[in-house]
This record gives sequence, C-alpha cells and structure tokens, in this order.
Amino acid sequence: MATAPAPTRPPVLNLPNALTTSRLVLAVILFVCISAQWWPAGLVVFVLAAATDWLDGYFARKMGLAGPFGRNFDPLVDKVLICGAFIFLLPVPEAHLAPWMVTIVVARELIITGLRSFLEQQSTSFGADWLGKLKMGLQCAALIAILFVRSLPPDASAFWEAVQVGLIYAMLVATALSGLQYLWRAALLLREP
Repeated sequence: MATAPAPTRPPVLNLPNALTTSRLVLAVILFVCISAQWWPAGLVVFVLAAATDWLDGYFARKMGLAGPFGRNFDPLVDKVLICGAFIFLLPVPEAHLAPWMVTIVVARELIITGLRSFLEQQSTSFGADWLGKLKMGLQCAALIAILFVRSLPPDASAFWEAVQVGLIYAMLVATALSGLQYLWRAALLLREP
C-alpha cells in the first residue's frame, strides 16, 4: 500500500521571507532616526517597513510560499518594529506617550506571542483575526501620526497633534481589547481535551 508523499515546505530563502528580514533592518534604521530626531526620514522608513508587512503576506499567498518560518518570523519582526518604535519614542515629550501606554503595547505583544507559540506547538491554529488586524492598523496609524507631526513646523501641528493623540488612545483600546480576546480564545482552547 503506497503512502502519500509528505507535503513539501517552501524554501526559507524566498521573496516573502526576504521582505520580512528587510523589515527587521528597517526597524533598526527607524530606531536610529528616532534617536537622532530625523523625523521625516523616520516617517519614510516606517512607511516602507509597514509596506513590507503587507507585501510579504501578499507574495507568500500569491506564490504559494507560506511556511512555518514566515508564519513565526513575520509576527515576531512586527513586534520588534512596533514595540521598539514606541519604546524609542517614550523620551520624546511631543509624542504624548506615557510608560503605562507602552507597557500595554509591549505586554500584549509578548503575552500573545508566547501563547501563540505554545498553542501552535500543540498543533492548534491561533492566527490573527479581524481585531488583531485592526490593532496592528491602529498601531501603525498612531506611529505614522507621531512621526508625521514631528516632521511639521511647530506652528502647523496643532490640529494634527489632536489627531495623533486620538489615534494613540484608539490604538490603546484596540490593543487591550485584542489582547483580552486572544486570552479568552486561548482559555477556551486550553480547556479542550
């Protein structure tokens, strides 16, 4: 009796994974830009990094290259980019970030990443859902707003600063709700035999 061949895994060295790796390099460049207060350059670098996040997923699906390395490395690089950017922006008073805000973001990302890793080792699917995607979108929007407002002349930033603060609080709500939803889903999965 013939056995079915094992499904082939895509090679680790491929275009989607190269885009993910480039995002890690862009994250380091972004941190340098924030530290040096090169706000327009930081804005451009962050937008490029966010674009690679969309592109790597698009090419992985289109080219049939979705695999375990990309599925695990991609969200990890996202966490480095987002959490690192918020941490580097903490000393900037005009960013309107408080330590408790950044703690919510970092704690949510670390806890959910740990849970996802554990559950996927148990062969349980625990991918992002619509609230997780909304959270990521609002985190990116808040960071773009902060970098954009810092790039403006001080006398032109009052309206955009209000938008920035609104996006920060919207991002915090989505981050907290998304984290709670993931914890609830994990609790239900862990109760199953």
